[in-house]
Amino acid sequence: MNNKLLRFCLFFIASILSFSGKAFASSGELDVKELVLGHLGDAYEWHFFATENTEGVIPLPCIVRDENTHEWKCFLSSRIHEANEEGHADYEGFYFNEEKNGKIYQRLADGSSVRPLDFSITKDVSQIFLAGIILIVAFLFSARWYKKHDPTKDAPGGFVGMMESVVMFLVNDLIKSCIGEKHYRPFVPYLLTVFFFILVSNLLGLIPGAANVTGNINITFFLAFCTMLAINLSGNKEYWKEIFWPDVPILLKAYPIAIMPVIEMFGIISKPFALMVRLFANMMAGHAIILSFIAIIFITCSLGGWMSYVVGGGMTVMSFAMVLFMNLLECLVAFVQAYVFTLLSAVFIGLSHPVHEHH
Repeated sequence: MNNKLLRFCLFFIASILSFSGKAFASSGELDVKELVLGHLGDAYEWHFFATENTEGVIPLPCIVRDENTHEWKCFLSSRIHEANEEGHADYEGFYFNEEKNGKIYQRLADGSSVRPLDFSITKDVSQIFLAGIILIVAFLFSARWYKKHDPTKDAPGGFVGMMESVVMFLVNDLIKSCIGEKHYRPFVPYLLTVFFFILVSNLLGLIPGAANVTGNINITFFLAFCTMLAINLSGNKEYWKEIFWPDVPILLKAYPIAIMPVIEMFGIISKPFALMVRLFANMMAGHAIILSFIAIIFITCSLGGWMSYVVGGGMTVMSFAMVLFMNLLECLVAFVQAYVFTLLSAVFIGLSHPVHEHH
């Protein structure tokens, strides 16, 4: 029991160092904006912790197109920081523009600055690769068991058994029931991939120092866009008929104004938009709340005098309890949001295959 308590305390301390270290790096006061937005935003480096003298940082590759020579350049993000420490304003013309959320910009020969084509391996991209590797290893490990055993005679156990239970639940109770027995099979690989990718990304985001991938609106936009393609590219003629020529009076769908087709076209966009915002807002809000409670610890402890002991001590205990509660709640939210995104995607895909009974 004591060992478990010690491990949790170390995890909690690591969370505080990871989330707050960079906010203290430049000055002795806590920068709450840097604390919150620094974790929620993307970066060209993987920041783990920071102390007064050292920083735990892994520089990531910057891949940009030189707008002067039109050549592609690849270098570590630390090169720009090293150039700044040596008194240079940029590295080969490239610099981090703090006014533009720290994005890479390039100074041209005429003195102007432009945003070059940027295919850098950022923190979020690195964690996407990590999530992909974890999923590949997990599924190959499960496939290896089925290759060596006869599933009709041997029942899988442990991790493989858990994976089989989750997959069978999603396929039989969610995907098949929402899309229909006749049309569900082509969408199983996509929906399973989406579920496990969101789940793994959500869980990785709870580890101190990790990126909040699903709290990035660009990532959720891409996932929602993929669902929109699956909906509209697989829709049958009955689906498109209900959009452009629904069973309503002619005045509502053709003359003088095609009201219903316009409304239905908005529906094509609103469905993936709801998926995008729901996942992004829920994951971002949870992390923002945890970071806010961590910030309270440093703010109250820096009041000075007896206030830092009385108020700071009490708020530290309260924040400790709330961070623990929120982390446990986020573990549940990680699964719920993956399930809801997959469920709604399956429902929307099923709606693109309407079947009209003819009497």
